[in-house]
Amino acid sequence: MQAFDYIRAQSAEQAVALLSQAGDHARVLAGGTDLLAQLKEGRRKVSLVVDIKFIPELNELCYDPAEGLWLGAAVPCYRIYNNHAVARAYPGLIDAASLIGGVQIQGRASLGGNLCNASPAADSIPALIAHAAICQIAGPAGRRHVPVETFCTGPGRTVLAAGELLVSLHLPPPRPGFGAAYLRFIPRNEMDIAVVGSGASVQLDERGETIVSARVALGAVAPTPLYVQEAGAALVGRSVADAEAAIAEAAGLAQAAARPIDDMRGTVAQRKHLAAVLTRRALRIAVERAKSNLSGAQQ
Repeated sequence: MQAFDYIRAQSAEQAVALLSQAGDHARVLAGGTDLLAQLKEGRRKVSLVVDIKFIPELNELCYDPAEGLWLGAAVPCYRIYNNHAVARAYPGLIDAASLIGGVQIQGRASLGGNLCNASPAADSIPALIAHAAICQIAGPAGRRHVPVETFCTGPGRTVLAAGELLVSLHLPPPRPGFGAAYLRFIPRNEMDIAVVGSGASVQLDERGETIVSARVALGAVAPTPLYVQEAGAALVGRSVADAEAAIAEAAGLAQAAARPIDDMRGTVAQRKHLAAVLTRRALRIAVERAKSNLSGAQQ
């Protein structure tokens, strides 16, 4: 492995100052499951690694039913799915967090790191889009917020400017009648990079009869994780009793929006087919979870 300087930052402001000074030659270390592999294989050259794991703000995991979930960028996956209140409130997020690598990886990997790595096939990003997450970013000019669906700008590229750092993610509180799900297709369990992934969420009205809002996102079918706004819009105002027809329409729109490539893991035709299949299945699960959530709230 190449030689580099290592500094353990004590605050977001210190991390921003270090990143600003070192410029493109600095990288952030959270779980390290991507960065360390890149450094060992020589795919990334750095002169400074800024460790953010010990910054309290970036390790915060706080859920309030009225305010939502604050998730620090360095919080590892296992803390998310082992929190029973979070697991009940954000099922799509748990679907994704429990799929990232194996158990050992989940002890280190963070959703913030998965997002900043900006892989088009990242498991967490379609789920975060389905849950309408907002990214809090710290930088030399202060703090700003961006919707998670605009965070990735290309393979391995994000909206983070020089000296900026992802601090946390905020997920709005789910209301009664909300449901979400994330599914992916992989050819075998040992190959854990999604050929296609789909995240979906729905919000039912208080009677559980009508879909009032929905979100659909795809992974591994475009240069960035893809928010398919038109697929969610196709579900709005549709009857839950006739949900299958609306879901089929949304799945078709997701398929049409997919812009995949041929590679060793899948073909264009296969990926477009899977975009429709996984979206249909994820929406079905989301609707069932939404109905169950509404029933539980009324008891």
